[in-house]
Amino acid sequence: MFTNSQRQEERTGKYGTPRVEYLQELVTQFQNASSEETKEKIVANLANFAYDPYNFTFLRQLNVIELLLDCLTEPNEKLVEFGIGGICNACADPANAALVTQSDGIPLIVQCLSSPVRNTVNYALGTLYYLCNASNKEEILKPDVIDAIKSYAAASEVSTTFSNLAQAFIDKHVP
Repeated sequence: MFTNSQRQEERTGKYGTPRVEYLQELVTQFQNASSEETKEKIVANLANFAYDPYNFTFLRQLNVIELLLDCLTEPNEKLVEFGIGGICNACADPANAALVTQSDGIPLIVQCLSSPVRNTVNYALGTLYYLCNASNKEEILKPDVIDAIKSYAAASEVSTTFSNLAQAFIDKHVP
């Protein structure tokens, strides 16, 4: 459910932790974590917060978008999956999408198209759908990327989700 300031105040209560402080605690825990499993749980949690527009400003303020982008460079497939999931959630907001683009996130997202993890591919397709616009179309609509997306669009027997997301991308962005 989406949150607003009044609802957040009601849910937090008199002695609860304000959202921005809670998110800061998660970022600090991630930075101090030594266990891969702990990092995975924290990134999954941050990705869940990225779906709610109430949190978008906090995510930018706390550099969570950059943290999620950094996860895309990890060898740990779960960190990649949860990182791209959070980016996909956050990119529904134009300011977050612009931040991803300015942070050179497009090549990292394109790389996720070849992941062996289905969710990672789905999130990458969704993220590219949100990101593709007149200012970065040239970077996204490279022949190899279009070929990969077309192959997903044609793979309805393998995954309806891949096929539908890829076809939506093609319908909107490929001339």
